[in-house]
Amino acid sequence: MNFTFHYLLMANHLMLQKHFFHRIKELKLTLGQPKVLDYLQQNNGAMQKDIAKGCHIEPASLSTILNGMEKHGLITRNIDKQNRRNINIFMTEKGKEIYKQIEQEFIAIEKKAFYNFSEKEVNQLTEYMIRLHNNLEEPL
Repeated sequence: MNFTFHYLLMANHLMLQKHFFHRIKELKLTLGQPKVLDYLQQNNGAMQKDIAKGCHIEPASLSTILNGMEKHGLITRNIDKQNRRNINIFMTEKGKEIYKQIEQEFIAIEKKAFYNFSEKEVNQLTEYMIRLHNNLEEPL
């Protein structure tokens, strides 16, 4: 079978996601929550609009995701003292612990995905993916 590029991108994304969620099923995270925790790991205290943009999630969908995360003690929302209209999202200690677990699963899945790839090939593919991301990141 001849695979098109777009098919391979979508299929690989879905297979990675399937493997990942199978490995973390005991954590009972919903689809968008690992992505948000991953974003907050590097941007703890970010505003909701920045998280939505950084995670490529619609703001309304992110609200639902954050509500669930707050309910389960993974995040807190704090009003910005400099501008009371802004609410900053922070990972709790529980959120940080969950992140450590999912980070290990991300690493394990990447190891599986890159089996039989040289370090040079991994770096090259990563560079290509960054270029694709940058090309497609422009607003619609």
